[in-house]
Amino acid sequence: MLKTTSLLLATAMSTLSFLGIVSAAAAGQASYVVDVHSGQVLEATNQDELNFPASLTKMMTLYLVFEALHQGRLKWDQKLTMSENAESKEPFKFAVGAGRKVTVREAVEGIIVLSANDAAVAIGEQLAGSEDSFGKMMTEKAHRIGMSKTVFKNPSGLPDPEQVTTAHDMATLGVALMRDFPEEFKLFSMRGMKFRGMKLRGHNNLMYRYAGANGIKTGYTDASGYNLVTSATKNGRSVVGVVMGEKTAEIRDDKMADLLDTYLKPAATTATVTTGAPKQTSAN
Repeated sequence: MLKTTSLLLATAMSTLSFLGIVSAAAAGQASYVVDVHSGQVLEATNQDELNFPASLTKMMTLYLVFEALHQGRLKWDQKLTMSENAESKEPFKFAVGAGRKVTVREAVEGIIVLSANDAAVAIGEQLAGSEDSFGKMMTEKAHRIGMSKTVFKNPSGLPDPEQVTTAHDMATLGVALMRDFPEEFKLFSMRGMKFRGMKLRGHNNLMYRYAGANGIKTGYTDASGYNLVTSATKNGRSVVGVVMGEKTAEIRDDKMADLLDTYLKPAATTATVTTGAPKQTSAN
């Protein structure tokens, strides 16, 4: 009886521990806007609250790809083999089949335009041997560039209760991509791609509707809500904006457009810094 009670207690404690991890991040609304050149914070609401990044994770995957290309550890025309693990990643993927190959360039474009999970995993496995090892590499790089609250567990952003970030950290990553890889960053402005005879359209809808937007990445899971990082330039100012935890893609995009309108006005009418009071997050 004592052994059974101990087992039940251990199971309950394990469950509570797991729930504690989950409750550390939820789809809490957050926003952040920073001036790329001056570093001035223009908007900061719940900017340090933990949230799930979803496919915003792929921004760090691409940061490490660009770094590897510069260091000669990858080449644009290099072939990547899709493992069974990579092929299994739903819902967005190239779906070429396990054992088939894509080039690094195809993988990068697929991640940017389609948010291709299989391409992200193939890259992670190529650079680190496994998703877990790549997650550790991603986290280490994140901390080095100032993303102090971020933990990455996989290259795709598919759900993991321990994979967390903040709006502030994602803006830091956006600025780092622009600063460290200015030529490669231009790829984030792609609105579509051709893949083996098919014309494929991206789903970053703000790129189609907002003049001055030139990247970066959307993200969504049930746990994260609708996330978006956007870079935009207008009236002589460049900003990176982050919106996280919105209820729908439309609300997310509208909120980002409103933020960009506010902070990309001509200098004489630009609004002052806004800081929202942090709010408590809770598990869904």
